[in-house]
Amino acid sequence: MAQLWGGRFTKETDQLVYNFNASISFDQKFYRQDIRGSIAHATMLGETGIITKEESQAIVDGLNGILSDVESGKLEISSKYEDIHSFVEATLIDRIGDTGKKLHTGRSRNDQVALDMRLYTRDEIENIKEELKTLMTTLHSLMKDNLDTYMPGFTHLQKAQPVTFAHHVGAYMEMFKRDFDRMCDIYDRMNYCPLGAGALAGTTYPLDRKLTAELLDFYGPTLNSMDSVSDRDYIIELLSALSTIAMHLARFSEEIIIWNSNEYQFVELDDAYSTGSSIMPQKKNPDIAELVRGKTGRVYGALVSILTTMKGIPLAYNKDMQEDKELTFDAIDTVKGCIALFNGMISTMKLNKENMKSSAMNGFTNATDAADYLVKNGVPFRDAHGIIGRLVLYCIDNNKAIDELTLDEFKEISPVFNDDIYDAISLETCVGKRNTIGAPGPEAMKQVIAINEEFLSNI
Repeated sequence: MAQLWGGRFTKETDQLVYNFNASISFDQKFYRQDIRGSIAHATMLGETGIITKEESQAIVDGLNGILSDVESGKLEISSKYEDIHSFVEATLIDRIGDTGKKLHTGRSRNDQVALDMRLYTRDEIENIKEELKTLMTTLHSLMKDNLDTYMPGFTHLQKAQPVTFAHHVGAYMEMFKRDFDRMCDIYDRMNYCPLGAGALAGTTYPLDRKLTAELLDFYGPTLNSMDSVSDRDYIIELLSALSTIAMHLARFSEEIIIWNSNEYQFVELDDAYSTGSSIMPQKKNPDIAELVRGKTGRVYGALVSILTTMKGIPLAYNKDMQEDKELTFDAIDTVKGCIALFNGMISTMKLNKENMKSSAMNGFTNATDAADYLVKNGVPFRDAHGIIGRLVLYCIDNNKAIDELTLDEFKEISPVFNDDIYDAISLETCVGKRNTIGAPGPEAMKQVIAINEEFLSNI
């Protein structure tokens, strides 16, 4: 067992205790960030004269060699080390000798792991933003292509008013735009460098923390050494944002599952994103949508776990905080995978536009517009509401859509109706006249699409 802290101890750690304590099995995931942070620290040590420039360069060259060898597969990260920090430092000492022992001057594993986790999180935020941008680009295309693809809008899963597929997809576009903005907010709040905080109380060495922060592309150093090593707010914020992304994907997946059913037949999923049944040959199951919906609980679990872990921890660092890594790694990988697969699914699915339009026509989604017609012809809204209620009941009893009624049938309900009612309650009119910003009308939608175009071009 390779340990860098054994001087205080007179006997070996019990193997079970060692295994329980070790983090190399999962924190090796940020070997790049650990080496990058060490290169910045060694560079700063040389610039400040804490070690010589020659020693600094030897350490930097040694670290670059380790990175290159790990990347190429020439060097394997060994589980005999307690954590990734121990592996990198011990390997460096093996390669360049005693000079390598000077790397850890002025730092602790506490501020080192805080740095690595921030660097890793920061990198992954950029990756998540790219996945979200790809998804939003797909949604943007769907919106542009479906301005006149009519479908029912729902409340309480009951048909309510007619909209377009572009408008429906636009709701999710807004959600994912907010998700993207949340990623940017988290990045800005957490982009400060904890290296130099030491174990909890800084160091007596004359470190240049601003230089270290600059070398690592941070906005600056963190301002309290105790907070630096014990802060996991950015992890909580990230997991909360990832949970929101997962929730948005799950809502959309639920709708696709419904739309893909035999009862709706609004969409048909591509074979590449569906599976069959082992016993029922007719089945084509929306497995990707169901898995995306299901994995949401896994991401929620990560958020609840870290909140529970952090709720009773006194300042400063405690080993409990090691629990932040596995669940965060898993949640990040889960959400990135869900976004990518979901994007593939919706970009290849086929819309059954006639079924969608027929569903809107047969669900009394134009009832509100029929009431508006009466109001525009002098009927008080409350009376108009009652008249259309009776009209809908008549349609149900006679198995007709509103626009299938004869003018005589309309007039039996109210003499105010005239033959212009048919144009007033057509889907084209119902949708087309709703042009306040945010509504499904074509002029309103074109404004939103232009706004989205600018948003996507600036990210």
